[in-house]
Amino acid sequence: MELSVSVQKGLRFLADPSVYDRTSFQGLVDASFRSLLSSHGDSSVLDQPELKQVDQIQVKQSHAAATTFILEAVRHCADRSTISSCLEELSFSTERIEIINSTYQTHKKDLEHLLMSIGSCPPRVNDVSWRLQHHIKNAHLDRVNEPFYTISLKTENQGSLEDINFTCTVEQLQDLLAKLKDAAKSVERASQM
Repeated sequence: MELSVSVQKGLRFLADPSVYDRTSFQGLVDASFRSLLSSHGDSSVLDQPELKQVDQIQVKQSHAAATTFILEAVRHCADRSTISSCLEELSFSTERIEIINSTYQTHKKDLEHLLMSIGSCPPRVNDVSWRLQHHIKNAHLDRVNEPFYTISLKTENQGSLEDINFTCTVEQLQDLLAKLKDAAKSVERASQM
């Protein structure tokens, strides 16, 4: 796992026993997992009684770094050895690595479900229908004489069906078609690599 410099700095604070004693370390780790798993953002990490004696800026940095590390571990499907080696590089003691590993293993499935629920797949286009119409005049001009297309995309996203309707001029339709062809070529090239 590659971690940014700021995440590494926050994790080094967390690894330092002079900054976080055993109680405050456990409190920050628990608060980090809780903040990720709570549905409506529980109380702030700064409100934790075991973290009151630690510099609040370091608490914020460590909390942000810990949550980032946890999410990266879940995203990469990290196992115990991967997490351990990554934390060893950041000067974590064996005891602190075990605390993070055991808490991670306890909440791993919930965190995986959380990440799977974030983000969405774009809807899949199942069908397209179109109609050519002609503007004869509008509120500003007596004669417009301009063709336009009404496009209806029948889409499906996670089992639900939806229609996406829009209108466009001939030039806009040609531009859309060119962009779709470019996208199709890019996908084809990416799949051949």
